Amino acid sequence: QVRLVESGGGLVQAGGSLRLSCAASGLTFISYAMGWFRQAPGKQREFVAAISWSGGTTYYADSVKGRFTISGDNAKNTVYLQMNSLKPEDTAVYYCNRGATIDLRTPFDSWGQGTQVTVSS
Repeated sequence: QVRLVESGGGLVQAGGSLRLSCAASGLTFISYAMGWFRQAPGKQREFVAAISWSGGTTYYADSVKGRFTISGDNAKNTVYLQMNSLKPEDTAVYYCNRGATIDLRTPFDSWGQGTQVTVSS
């Protein structure tokens, strides 16, 4: 069974940076892409960013474009999210998942526990 473990969240002031990690284990097949979602209190989970397994393609939500950078390490089955210039509206629980398309429209795996990111103003 695939297990996704997110880490790296925390409390940071607006304008600060955090780096999230997501390690996948128990993989029985390699998906096309892997990436990040987030869910703020009282809101639906939304797509943030994804990267193709080859690393050649990345895709970002407009709200994070230019501030967040996604990268991956195939050998470690790990994807990272470097978040810079954080804003209070980035506050959410961040989750990772895999999918067959770069927008991760249909996530493959069960959701992990996520990692909390809190940005204070």
